[in-house]
Amino acid sequence: MKEKKLLMTEGTIWKILVRFATPLFFGGLFQQLYNTVDSWVVGKFCGDNALAAVSSSGSLCFLLIGFFQGVFVGASVLISSRYGAQDEEGVEKAVHTTVVFAFAMGALLSVLGVIFTPTILGWMDVPPSVMPESVLYFRIYCAGLLALVLYNTTNGIFQALGDSRHPLYYLIISSVANVVLDLYFVAVLDWGVGGAALATVLGQLLSAVLGFIHLMSGRFVVRIRLRKLIPDAEVFKQVVHIGFPSGVQNSVISIANLVVQSNINAFGDNAMAGCGSYSKVEGFVFLPIMSLTMALTTFIGQNLGAGLSERARRGARIGTIMTVTLSELFGVAMFLFAPQLVSIFSKTPEVIAYGVQQMRVESLFCFLLGFSHAGASILRGAGRSMPPMTIMLAVWCLFRILYITVMVHFIPDITVIFTAYPVTWCISSILFYIVLKKGNWSNSDALCGNG
Repeated sequence: MKEKKLLMTEGTIWKILVRFATPLFFGGLFQQLYNTVDSWVVGKFCGDNALAAVSSSGSLCFLLIGFFQGVFVGASVLISSRYGAQDEEGVEKAVHTTVVFAFAMGALLSVLGVIFTPTILGWMDVPPSVMPESVLYFRIYCAGLLALVLYNTTNGIFQALGDSRHPLYYLIISSVANVVLDLYFVAVLDWGVGGAALATVLGQLLSAVLGFIHLMSGRFVVRIRLRKLIPDAEVFKQVVHIGFPSGVQNSVISIANLVVQSNINAFGDNAMAGCGSYSKVEGFVFLPIMSLTMALTTFIGQNLGAGLSERARRGARIGTIMTVTLSELFGVAMFLFAPQLVSIFSKTPEVIAYGVQQMRVESLFCFLLGFSHAGASILRGAGRSMPPMTIMLAVWCLFRILYITVMVHFIPDITVIFTAYPVTWCISSILFYIVLKKGNWSNSDALCGNG
């Protein structure tokens, strides 16, 4: 018997969002365990240089996977809108096309990442003392990117069809496996950063395999069949139409982060390790934003697909308020407990000082980050991917890079780099407010390929 999934076109809006977002939130916690455990184990058993190597690869990892994850947002929106419209054949075509696309792009991403690792790390000005371990970590990570792409593909399919529980189950299993393998490879076998990267890859592979087993079992609302893994040209066109701008948006954020990381690298190994520790903490703070905005994207897609424009607009308002409130609460907690949080990853006073400094500069502005991501997710769920891409490109990439380049030239202080984030969050929030206030995003034409 097929499982019944959450249809978001009926019921109390805030309860539906909470019900859908809660497994995503806990799933995000376990997702964060991957790199966080890498950082903790490497920092404890291999030292600050190894921790800096893992940290320096973080932004680069997001750059390589961000584009394709964004493109798959297009698939998720298309699947959720067809599910809301009760178009079973359309859902099946969208799912099989997405899987074929994921295999092709994941394989390409892995190959390119392995080949160009030294070149890209060189562009980032990674210090010579850290470079060998950074290359080793990132190359192993890239070799497993196909597994990561496939895992995110299964996640997107589950969530688009109203199932946020199974991704949580698979994350719990794979995260526990990652922790065990991390400790065994690094602490017992003494494989260093290479062991940490291998543990991460194997954990991601496990979660991808579990997801595909369930999608092929026949118990889900859609069943993946090998004989149907033939891409549909029209579906592919719509996926790219909606997803390409989202992919560019994700890449834009990662590119901006690479510029920030390059500037941080210039302040030495302690700054790299301290800011890397902050980024791990921020990853957890980002979880309520991520979980609720993912719920918003699915909610908007299903309701507009069903022709319920007013319900979609009410959900957008409620979801935005929830996202902003939760993100700021976490930001305040991060500000208050900054030393304790950073010291989880390193006991070196200089490393802790850098991490605390960045946290204290940025954390109280998390409500702006929440609003910007909520606005982007609402528009993506409506099939309007161009406005978020344009805003992120202009503000989070071009302006942020210009701001850092100019300000650091005149004020060579790392605090200047940290201020780039709240400044650009503020500008993007204002722009998203203007776009959402116009209200034309609730016209569902874009979901049909007309937007």
